[in-house]
Amino acid sequence: MRILILGAGAIGGYYGGRLLDGGADVTFLVRTKRAALLCRNGLIVHSALGDVKADVHTEERPGRIYDLVVLACKATGLDAAIDAILPAIGPDTTVLPLLNGVRHLAMLDERIPQAAILGGLCHIGATMDDKGEIRHLNDLQRIALGARRPEQGRAAERVHAALSRGGIAPVLSTDIMQEMWEKFVFLTAYAGLTCMMRAPVGAIAATTHGKAVARELLEECAAIATASGYPPAAEFIESSFVTLSDERSEGAASMLRDVLQNRKTEQDHILADMLSRARSAGVSAPILRLASTHMEAYEALRAVHSD
Repeated sequence: MRILILGAGAIGGYYGGRLLDGGADVTFLVRTKRAALLCRNGLIVHSALGDVKADVHTEERPGRIYDLVVLACKATGLDAAIDAILPAIGPDTTVLPLLNGVRHLAMLDERIPQAAILGGLCHIGATMDDKGEIRHLNDLQRIALGARRPEQGRAAERVHAALSRGGIAPVLSTDIMQEMWEKFVFLTAYAGLTCMMRAPVGAIAATTHGKAVARELLEECAAIATASGYPPAAEFIESSFVTLSDERSEGAASMLRDVLQNRKTEQDHILADMLSRARSAGVSAPILRLASTHMEAYEALRAVHSD
């Protein structure tokens, strides 16, 4: 299977590196500067699960049709990403997005044949350092994918088989939309909590009201998911709360890293989108509204200062 991965940053670089290590046919669609760096140094992944250093093939514009296109970009760059991958998509191409939230699916469906687009998600802690090398921050590398429509079953099976190379052990989900919504719930609570407080989970949990705020925000997001037709399992809610209330945790959402480095965030696709769905469903979400307003103000100030 010929695989094109849009992006060779933390997500695309990590999974692409694993696939290359397993002998898969992988090409990265990247910008000129990133392409030059990869050509000079190769793709380098540092991980407790095993380092990877591989020569890579890159394109700045697709020169052929691919069997699988993996979208591993930030949601903030989705419009440009869609423009970039269109020349790589043929009648038998499957597209696997690994973006946060669920808003991107509607955006993809508007411009790419819906039958081509699977559901997908990943759980991983990874970042790209100043040298352009990928650093895996923990031992989590879960990736799940699945059909959004019954007719996509065979395509999902083929993608699952292709991604099974390199030790990734992907999950072929029988209800990928439910899984995506559960991740959306957790990520919204995680990002909302840590960005609003400008602190990691442990520091927040150790405060007088930190655990209560975490619980209330998580329950708001769960109520929105339920009203949207995707009620999170009780076990998922409890395990999520354990993560969000761990006083020993140094964890923080990647959105907070973006804030601390004065970068554009995925606020519109995470907090604001969840809040919009709350309004549509008539669900009260005061803490989410505060967290989203906080991030909206950050983005407004950032836009002014970057002019």
